[in-house]
Amino acid sequence: MAARAMMVAGLAGALAALLAQPAAARAQVLGADAAACTGGQGPAIQATITGLKDRKGTLKLELYPANEADFLAGDKALLAAGKTFRRITVAPPAGGNAVICLRVPRAGRYALFFGHDRDGKNKFNFWSDGAGFPSNAKLGRSRPKLAEALIDVGPGITPATIRAQYLRGLGGFGPLG
Repeated sequence: MAARAMMVAGLAGALAALLAQPAAARAQVLGADAAACTGGQGPAIQATITGLKDRKGTLKLELYPANEADFLAGDKALLAAGKTFRRITVAPPAGGNAVICLRVPRAGRYALFFGHDRDGKNKFNFWSDGAGFPSNAKLGRSRPKLAEALIDVGPGITPATIRAQYLRGLGGFGPLG
């Protein structure tokens, strides 16, 4: 009987510890690089995406060099020039926030873009798709600035929270609600 009581107490303690974690820590980590984040094998970025409009299409994280000339440049041109570019594309989770892991080549400063390709055309549609950056500054109507996308990645797992933004009338892009 004492062994059973100890087992129940142990399970209760484990459940309490699990429930004490933030929801993002319990969410399934998505993407081909998920094992890097769940196993603590950095350098990697673990991005929690909040404020998704819906569960249509795909979500993507893109990693760029941290300079104006290369920020949001075409992936083929960056790769042909031997520059840093990585993309992870995933289906949105059925509910809650999306947590996506993206390995980086080495610790350092990068530019990070989040995109929600709602129509599945693999090309940004200003009228329907969503976007976001680590700064979470309201995007408005102009081209995003490099400073909004910068992220310093350490040797381990670097957490980031990105609020998805969608076209909101004449004011341009902003978060929902």
